Amino acid sequence: MADEGRLLGYSIVGFFVGIGLFIKGFSWFRLKRLIENMPTSKVRSLAMGLAEIHGEVVPAEKKVLKSPLTGRDCVYYRYKIEERRSSGKNNCWVIVKSGTEMVHFFLKDNTGSVLVDPKGANVDIPSDFTFNSGITKATPPTVESFLKSNSLTDRTLLGFNKQMRYTEHYIAPKDKLYILGSAGDNPFFEDATAQRNEQDIMMHRGGEGIYFISDSSENDVLKKLKLKVMGGFFGGGALIVVCLTIMLIYLKMF
Repeated sequence: MADEGRLLGYSIVGFFVGIGLFIKGFSWFRLKRLIENMPTSKVRSLAMGLAEIHGEVVPAEKKVLKSPLTGRDCVYYRYKIEERRSSGKNNCWVIVKSGTEMVHFFLKDNTGSVLVDPKGANVDIPSDFTFNSGITKATPPTVESFLKSNSLTDRTLLGFNKQMRYTEHYIAPKDKLYILGSAGDNPFFEDATAQRNEQDIMMHRGGEGIYFISDSSENDVLKKLKLKVMGGFFGGGALIVVCLTIMLIYLKMF
């Protein structure tokens, strides 16, 4: 009886997860079609409104961050520190600290450069640093320094290394980026002093609510989105059907 009740609980959770995936599939499909139909603009010919650009990252003056786990120069980073913990018979990864930081930067192509405000963007970049520590694997010095500065420890009470997992993503100077977002007024530049069109423009999250940044090419972005769309529609749909079937069987039994 207890096992059947647990299965019903899992089915209810799975049913709603499936609905969420299915709905997300429509969002990914919309983004995919938008990218397919959006022509790529050169920086110099950017027009106000939704636009797609490619280029190389150039830091704004005195606007460079240090990634927390590796100490790399960057304009954007996000990180996550997890600890393996036991609860009864179960083991799971628990997030002990995470964070995201970003600054404005320029994206440069062969016609000019445009200011980019990454706030609010869906930043799709792979992890640049992953590390698992344990009894036989000590934490790297840069990571250990970050832990100490944040009153965290990678050691047990007996002095052994904890089982920890570290992940870091960042956008560094000279990285190539694909950006789909809104081209709007640059609030840091006066119209009267503008010498080039792109100086008065900033890429940001506009009223359309669409803002996507990736370090992949447009073709690779579309391939990833195609897989996500299929996973959302077919994976989410299958999960809905299976979980709903289990719930109906359970209700008929009682």
